[in-house]
Amino acid sequence: MDSYKIIDVKRSIFEDNDADADRLREELREQKTFLLNLMSSPGAGKTTTLCQTIERLKNELKIGVMEADIDSDVDAATILEHGARAIQIHTGGMCHLDADMTRQGLREFGSDDLDLVVLENVGNLVCPAEFDTGAVKNAMILSVPEGDDKPLKYPLMFSVCDVVLVNKCDTLPVFEEFSKEAVKESVKKLNPNAKVIFVSAKTGEGFDEWVNWLRDSVAEWNK
Repeated sequence: MDSYKIIDVKRSIFEDNDADADRLREELREQKTFLLNLMSSPGAGKTTTLCQTIERLKNELKIGVMEADIDSDVDAATILEHGARAIQIHTGGMCHLDADMTRQGLREFGSDDLDLVVLENVGNLVCPAEFDTGAVKNAMILSVPEGDDKPLKYPLMFSVCDVVLVNKCDTLPVFEEFSKEAVKESVKKLNPNAKVIFVSAKTGEGFDEWVNWLRDSVAEWNK
């Protein structure tokens, strides 16, 4: 009987993408551009959080946002209204971006004169966490209405993020079963180095801490 070879295609794809992501980070370092990959489930408040963030930093940093969606340009139009450069990336049905797709977006975008570029990834708690986009840092948003058990159900997303924003804290009086302590404990077990910040994109609660973290991260990268 002839022997046959088993090829782990998924592993090969990830390895190739990881190498490409490392190359992209070096390109970004050379042009002193900080790329933040922002992830969450749909409706967690990514765009609203970005609008608050842009308002607080647009007089200090040149900011651009790449909006990744399966379809529509609603989010890009919203970002433009807040004074940041924006480009819409349609993934053609794919639920994530990889390093090459991110590079294509940056090339069309023209990011070499920007201090900070935010990739608002496709709304999904699974696929985006599997692919290194070439970002300098990964951030994610968990909203209070989603429940405090999400780190247990979707551990990879929380494991790869440098900062976790727990958004919609203004709704805590309604979602009384949500435990800040439980979320923080679960995240720290998965990722001891992750920073957990409780915010409300609606009221601005916690945004000083978040913006300070982002400002310091950009400054460190752009030295």
